[in-house]
Amino acid sequence: MNKNNDFFKALESLGEENSVETELLIEKVKSAMLKAAKRAYPHSEDRIRVDIDPATKKFEMYIEQEVIDDEPIDENEINIDVAKTIDPNAYVGSTILKEIDISKLGRMAALSAKQSIKGDLREINREQMLSRFESKEHECITAKVSQVEPGRGTVTVDYEGTELYLFRNEQIPGETLTEGQSVKVYITGIIGKNKKPVVKISRTHKDLVKRLFEIEVPEIYDGTVEVKSISREAGSRTKIAVWSKDPNVDAVGACIGTKRSRISAVVSELNGEKIDIIPWSEVTEEFIAKALAPAEVLKTVITSHLENTCTVIVPNNQLSLAIGNKGQNAKLAAKLTGFKIDIKPQFDLNGEEAPELDPNFVVPEPELPETDEELFDNTEEIAGDEVEAVEAAPEPEIAEAAPEPSEAPAEE
Repeated sequence: MNKNNDFFKALESLGEENSVETELLIEKVKSAMLKAAKRAYPHSEDRIRVDIDPATKKFEMYIEQEVIDDEPIDENEINIDVAKTIDPNAYVGSTILKEIDISKLGRMAALSAKQSIKGDLREINREQMLSRFESKEHECITAKVSQVEPGRGTVTVDYEGTELYLFRNEQIPGETLTEGQSVKVYITGIIGKNKKPVVKISRTHKDLVKRLFEIEVPEIYDGTVEVKSISREAGSRTKIAVWSKDPNVDAVGACIGTKRSRISAVVSELNGEKIDIIPWSEVTEEFIAKALAPAEVLKTVITSHLENTCTVIVPNNQLSLAIGNKGQNAKLAAKLTGFKIDIKPQFDLNGEEAPELDPNFVVPEPELPETDEELFDNTEEIAGDEVEAVEAAPEPEIAEAAPEPSEAPAEE
């Protein structure tokens, strides 16, 4: 009985470690022990019985023997005289349960049972992981920091009993997480769904910002205000473009909230990261100009819709602000709008005004061949071996950022 007690304690511990209900685990152990017994008694496959009852601490295995009046051929049969010593009511044609000594199953059978149980547990864990997290893929969850590795910087977080790993490259630069701290993470995906699922989480993904605004701004959650695009440099700055389907709802104001309560909650969760809320516009030039906030833009000229390039004119004293520290503001605006932005000052070094500010200035249209024959002729000309080089059109230049005395506050 003591051995059985030890078995059920181990069974209970195994269930807790793997978050598996005892009843389900017992079924898996039964299945594994049946396989092991069938290895040891290959001629008794259909006659082996396993009885596991945690309530009575009963764990026994039997071979169902048929009672006969002749000499038994194998372990599947028992003589009537021997059977009556076990059960006085036995008769020819009835069955007797012969207990199997589990300790005598053999090393290979025991090893097989152990491997089978491990395999079942892996499958159970896989199914539980998928059922718990598949619906949360690309969503934001709140987890608790359980461990911080000082060397590698990996942070282990606990979510409803499941350990997830937040690697250093998925952590916000400059942020220090501590054990016991609740933190919001974004589930970027689940890899290895068919084998050993691994839930990938991040605090640097741009969609984390979107999910945080959905939590804080009811108008985004219910679809009244739509997030059109996001660009982010985690730990430094995020630009988020919003638009309202309802003309009576101010999209930017809804995101900021009364006394900045909504945006402050998001900023706090992101460890003080600056956030620019940009009003989205279907007028591309207007959207690009707004995207360069907090800088003021005098004019935006689309130089190529095909290549998504544009030129933006800003006052000379706004040039460094428009470009931003190490070009950050311009990069984020470019990612937000999808346009390559060439930022130019209003006046050049000679004090002459940018030609794009001239009301009569027209963006030159690219010269295209009038007929297919012309296009074919031009193709032949540049494809010949005599052509030494074909120069690519120069890329628009992005002005270098001038040193900033201090970064201007974001314009929400």
